[in-house]
Amino acid sequence: MEAAMGLMRRIPPKHTETALSALLSLLPEHSSDLLSQVDQPLQVLCDMESGKEFILCEYNRDADSYRSPWSNKYHPPLEDAPQPSLELRKLEVEANEVFAIYRDQYYEGGISSVYMWEDENEGFVACFLIKKDGSKTGHGRRGYLQEGAWDAIHVIEVGPEEEEIVQYCLTSTVMLTLTTDNESSGSFNLSGSIRRQMSMKLSVSEGHLCNMGKMIEEMEGKLRNSLDQVYFGKTNEMVCTLRPPAELVQMKLPDT
Repeated sequence: MEAAMGLMRRIPPKHTETALSALLSLLPEHSSDLLSQVDQPLQVLCDMESGKEFILCEYNRDADSYRSPWSNKYHPPLEDAPQPSLELRKLEVEANEVFAIYRDQYYEGGISSVYMWEDENEGFVACFLIKKDGSKTGHGRRGYLQEGAWDAIHVIEVGPEEEEIVQYCLTSTVMLTLTTDNESSGSFNLSGSIRRQMSMKLSVSEGHLCNMGKMIEEMEGKLRNSLDQVYFGKTNEMVCTLRPPAELVQMKLPDT
């Protein structure tokens, strides 16, 4: 299992589904652990009742059905499927509305979904998802990429309240894939994933949504900086070393 998880951490996100399917065939006894621990590129389904798209993941799935955060119904329909409590459902609805505004401001489009459920420690868990298609046909497109996707998964474990203080544990994963294909830059493919964790004890005087929103905003800033430094920074360094710009080559040539 440890070797399988190590392998999955090194697989490009666009090949995750194929690699996971192969591992499930090789290690059927670890299927539940693999499905719960391996983050896959997010898929999207349309809620016909509300007319809105929502994101599919392990956190809103039961059997082969997925719960929509907009209508609170499973697609396809499923009897006796788990549902959040009325109080938590109210918070979930508000979170989806607020997170949609956050998504539009930071991502200029895309799709977002928020799911919440009770845990065994008298608290609850919230999952915030964003999928941004950056390809030429994608949502909020600018047309720079032949293919491109940004999948962000934020899972926050919210502990029970003690003297108006709550422990929040955030685990965030970002999967990035991009491909260019034009005359000026040629063909280029870059993909990878990054995961980080954060824990904070905060007062609930401003509400759970405010606290969770601040943590996600801070974490996404750190993840973007890490991706910029690790993926783009290192790639740029390697390319410039192997194929230095013409101006740099000209400067290094000795005068004749």
